[in-house]
Amino acid sequence: MPQQLHSDDAEISYDTQGEGTPLVLLHPFPSNHEFWNPIEPQLGARYRLFLPDLRCHGASQSGNGPATMQKHAADLLRILDTEHIQRACLAGVSIGGYILFEFWRQHRERMQALILCDTRAQADTEEGRQTRLKAAEEVERSGPDGYIESMIPKLLGETTRRNRPDRVSEARRMMGRMASAGISSALRGMAARPDSVPTLKTINIPTLIMVGKEDTLTPVPDAELMHREIRGSELAVVPAAGHYMPFEQPEAAVQIMRGFLDKI
Repeated sequence: MPQQLHSDDAEISYDTQGEGTPLVLLHPFPSNHEFWNPIEPQLGARYRLFLPDLRCHGASQSGNGPATMQKHAADLLRILDTEHIQRACLAGVSIGGYILFEFWRQHRERMQALILCDTRAQADTEEGRQTRLKAAEEVERSGPDGYIESMIPKLLGETTRRNRPDRVSEARRMMGRMASAGISSALRGMAARPDSVPTLKTINIPTLIMVGKEDTLTPVPDAELMHREIRGSELAVVPAAGHYMPFEQPEAAVQIMRGFLDKI
């Protein structure tokens, strides 16, 4: 059952499922907590899942100005405090990973284990930052449809686009719930995020890094960098998947995540 809480300047929506060790699942941009639907039943059988709609996404509000990683981290802390969760395992895909780097810098005592999926530690290059800001302006001017359509071949791997039209349709439907203001605010927040490479060496909790082999946005070398810098981390490269790997290859994602989390 979705729940709502007030976090600074926004109402944040989140769902809870299952029983057991707390596990927070942060979806990628531009989607919502339904991203986890293909694997939620299997994980919910073993863990107490917390499934937020990140601010700007799904049923959560955008608040004022760019949705910075600091704002997202504050929203996450608010959920944990509201649910009286002292420590949790946390998984983040793409922007979810960016948020977890910020959360580690501020609230590492609340983190029991970390899963970084199809994300990167580096900040945007200047070119990448300008691309996001231009996209934000274009969405504000012309609406979200064109932007979402342009993102599908970047977010979903070639194998998924070729063999799983149902997954492509479901991704398009999920992304279509985002309003122009939410996309713009999220893009501006990601463009402003800090470089987290120096943070990697400080991470000293069990860490799993997962990446789709066909991910072109945060490709395998980005995952390998995090694996090298985070002492004792595990790395899993999943074939036939792109940037939305857990959504594209749920069976593989569940097997890898369970294999990691069950040892915690």
